[in-house]
Amino acid sequence: QVQLVESGGGLVQAGGSLKLSCAASGRTFSTYVMGWFRQAPGKEREFVAGTRGVGGTVYDADYADAVKGRFTIYRDNAKNAVYLQMNSLKPEDTAIYYCAAKKDNYYSGPYDHWGQGTQVTVSS
Repeated sequence: QVQLVESGGGLVQAGGSLKLSCAASGRTFSTYVMGWFRQAPGKEREFVAGTRGVGGTVYDADYADAVKGRFTIYRDNAKNAVYLQMNSLKPEDTAIYYCAAKKDNYYSGPYDHWGQGTQVTVSS
């Protein structure tokens, strides 16, 4: 069983930055697809970014169009952690952000494990 714990959310002004962290339990962290999702009030949860292994120690990343060029996802397998660096934040980035993990090597489809979420609020 994989347990995920997010941290790093908070209140920031538009144009500012935040870094979210997700600490994972488990001995096979490096084999998981790790994703960040968000859910704004009144909206469905949406994919923000993901990272997965593509061979050896190489990982790729995928991003939602709304965050490309502003957000960066990266992982530290030695620490069982994945991060989301968010720059140039906009009020529309306000949401609860969730970390998620799955075993199959696809960004799409259901994720098996979820964190409790961390609130990000961007003021205008």
